[in-house]
Amino acid sequence: MAVIDDAAPATVMLDAARPISVTELFTIGVGPSSSHTVGPMRAAAGFAEAAVAAGPVAHVRCELFGSLALTGRGHSTDVAILLGLSGQRPEAVDPDAIPALVEAIRAERRLVLGGAFAVPFAEEDDLLFRRGEFLPGHANAMRFIATHVDGAVTAETWYSVGGGVVVREGEPPARINFTLPHPFGSGAELLAIGAETGLSIAEIVTANERAWRPAEETSAFLGEVRAAMLACIARGVRAEGKLPGGLNVRRRARELHQTLLARGPRTDPSTVFEWVSLWALAVNEENAAGGRVVTAPTNGAAGVIPAVLNYYEVFAAAPTIAGSHTLLLTASAIGALYKKRASISAAEMGCQGEVGVACSMAAAGLAAALGATNAQIENAAEIGMEHNLGLTCDPIGGLVQIPCIERNTMGAIKAINAAYLALHGDGNHIVSLDAVIETMRQTGEDMRNKYKETSLGGLAVNVVEC
Repeated sequence: MAVIDDAAPATVMLDAARPISVTELFTIGVGPSSSHTVGPMRAAAGFAEAAVAAGPVAHVRCELFGSLALTGRGHSTDVAILLGLSGQRPEAVDPDAIPALVEAIRAERRLVLGGAFAVPFAEEDDLLFRRGEFLPGHANAMRFIATHVDGAVTAETWYSVGGGVVVREGEPPARINFTLPHPFGSGAELLAIGAETGLSIAEIVTANERAWRPAEETSAFLGEVRAAMLACIARGVRAEGKLPGGLNVRRRARELHQTLLARGPRTDPSTVFEWVSLWALAVNEENAAGGRVVTAPTNGAAGVIPAVLNYYEVFAAAPTIAGSHTLLLTASAIGALYKKRASISAAEMGCQGEVGVACSMAAAGLAAALGATNAQIENAAEIGMEHNLGLTCDPIGGLVQIPCIERNTMGAIKAINAAYLALHGDGNHIVSLDAVIETMRQTGEDMRNKYKETSLGGLAVNVVEC
């Protein structure tokens, strides 16, 4: 077991004033992890682009630190780095083509950096897992070094800060040359804007999104996200076999789906949560297999919002596509608050920052789709997180499988429960969403590192790997 300093490294904080679009909260990519797979692939591709621009490259090397080093192999970080350095990006790469692409790099011991320069690449020497070493910027850190033909060196450090978002060290934040009509940085501000304008939270987000792009483009994006979520469920209930990684975890969604179909119509309450659990299982089994998923807001928690979305479309009295879009827009507003005021990185917050945040987002979104007031929506979001506080991230074998897959089913059921609890109230409650987000942040900072996506504590060390 690696020995690490239990003091958490400093955090690459996002600018609280920086506007966050719905397109940042939901991105279509590949599994199994947004912070350990999607982010590193984007970072490696970004570095490759910079290195190629600096001139012909003779050699390239990557070092992984912190959580990426400790659980990177289980999260396919090694695969992501190989693909990213080769110029592949998570939103475009074909999941079915990944094995062949990686096998070719490993067999030939070379890659084509950024699609431009063929360079030797021996993983044992050129992709180093610095287990037990943390860089000061963030728990998910990468250092890339390219040696050019003329002897010059291009070196960059990148951080994967959660949800697939990456930050290049020393790079100033991207400048936003517009002003949102309704900027908000807290739940209180969001409620105040609604009270002043009469707009729902979804309408506030919609108005803000128009600063980025025409309304029809945002609507088209939401349609793509919805379609990708439902397609992931459909793939997940068809697939069978064992998940990769060595734990021999058997896919269960197909068998459960067939069982539920064979039962026929039933009216007992268990039917609803069995279907919701199925949908979450299907998504997260696809994620664990490296399939196409929607980061919502992370891959480890990718099953919660799709399962709740499908619950709305199947079980609500009068579901509409507009209602589904309302769900996603409202969820994005809540997710933005967590990103601004805390973090959605399990390496910083534990799983409360992933499944907990997804549960909070889904609860708010479902409440909105069912006609809740803004106060009830904020209450639903608060309930969704309040009962996930302290949730650790302790994946067995560093794989996004146990307890991650089942944990998404719990998050989806809790989100539905939270939404209905809020709908049965008038929006008045003692603990505010802002208070619970701050509590999550403090809890994450106090949580020992061995419980934050390092696989050095909890289930990861107390369950024998079979």
